[in-house]
Amino acid sequence: MKKVLLILALGFGVIQLSQAQSSEKLGGFGVRGGASLFNFGGDDVSENSYTNRVGFHVGGYTMLFMTDRLALEPGVYYSVKGTQNDDFVDSRAILNYVDVPVLFRLYPGDGFNLFAGPQISFLAGSKFEGDFFGNTISYDSDAIKETDLGLVLGVGYNLPKGFNVQASYDYGFTPIFKDSDADVYNRGFKLSAGYTF
Repeated sequence: MKKVLLILALGFGVIQLSQAQSSEKLGGFGVRGGASLFNFGGDDVSENSYTNRVGFHVGGYTMLFMTDRLALEPGVYYSVKGTQNDDFVDSRAILNYVDVPVLFRLYPGDGFNLFAGPQISFLAGSKFEGDFFGNTISYDSDAIKETDLGLVLGVGYNLPKGFNVQASYDYGFTPIFKDSDADVYNRGFKLSAGYTF
């Protein structure tokens, strides 16, 4: 937990520093959160009955406009990912990360925007659960890698009075299991609402 708090503090410190150094180009500091629908992707999970697991994400961002139509958006988010298996114990993986995306956001028209950029995610905790005869059995696991690299793609819309909505897809590049050659990756959608101050 101390590691998570340190990463979050450093992330928000970088956002505040960029805000202080580039105030004339800022589009604002904001907060954003919403639902996450994640699953395992990759060749080695195609035969299994994995389904999307509902989680959440919440965090903050800042906007640094490079032109009138192009902005750089670093952010820091706490994100719950994982997957669920439709087996007889309803087994599931619950993977908690601190996501640090750096997005390039293009505004082709008023309010409407497209964005993409790299993301590094730091593992905050991982556990596996299953339901046995009405009881949930849970255990922490150290089988998941500490960092996950990926790409974020999405579309958003700025609403009046600072509100915004967006939908994005996280495409993980790093196999998530330690000491394994299995092609298993974090993949999933995020539906978000935010507010820019």
